[in-house]
Amino acid sequence: MAEPFLIGEGMTGGYGGTTILNDCTISVDRGEIAVIVGPNGAGKSTAMKAVFGMLDLTAGSVRLDGRDITRLAPQDRVPEGMAFVPQNANIFAGMTVRENLEMGAYLRRDDISGTMEQVFDLFPILREKQRQNAGELSGGQRQQVAVGRALMTRPTVLMLDEPTAGVSPIVMDELFDRIIEIRRAGIAILMVEQNARQALEIADHGFVLVTGENRYTDTGAALLANPEVRRSFLGG
Repeated sequence: MAEPFLIGEGMTGGYGGTTILNDCTISVDRGEIAVIVGPNGAGKSTAMKAVFGMLDLTAGSVRLDGRDITRLAPQDRVPEGMAFVPQNANIFAGMTVRENLEMGAYLRRDDISGTMEQVFDLFPILREKQRQNAGELSGGQRQQVAVGRALMTRPTVLMLDEPTAGVSPIVMDELFDRIIEIRRAGIAILMVEQNARQALEIADHGFVLVTGENRYTDTGAALLANPEVRRSFLGG
């Protein structure tokens, strides 16, 4: 079988001498959604950060489209096609919505207007509020700004850390709908999500982590149907 488009394989590492990930493997293909779920403290966000180069690995590797990028710094992975949206501090609150989106394209030297229109088509509220300071928006709208700014880099991989944290169920459903649309454009989406059941419903693949290790790896549908996964991680 062909290797996944993006794979963090056998990743072991942590912070300050404390090992958090233990032989953890995460992967995603083009045009697919892969979701990392698990209990609090399972190492979900750490695994995401490791794939993006924000964690020094003591073992394992990260490969993008067959190329070993393990030693690339996070800022050097952006030109390679990776975009990362952190859970917190993911917008410039004192800048307008449009300025936030323009900041996402700071590495580009071509015409960004077409990509800007695509973001506005995906998130119509951002077109309406493009002259408003991003810090004045609702939590869900700020998340749209953060995702839109990442899309301005024209990524091949979009990484989302808890994209629905702190938003209402209605806003969560809307964000998931937009994530599905992004996948249809052929972008690989890797995300950590606290709303595990809902995330697995839209996921092509899921990774259940416990104490930094892979406990279950399967399709989203198979994980939802697994009695042990349902009992231990999805509330029955």
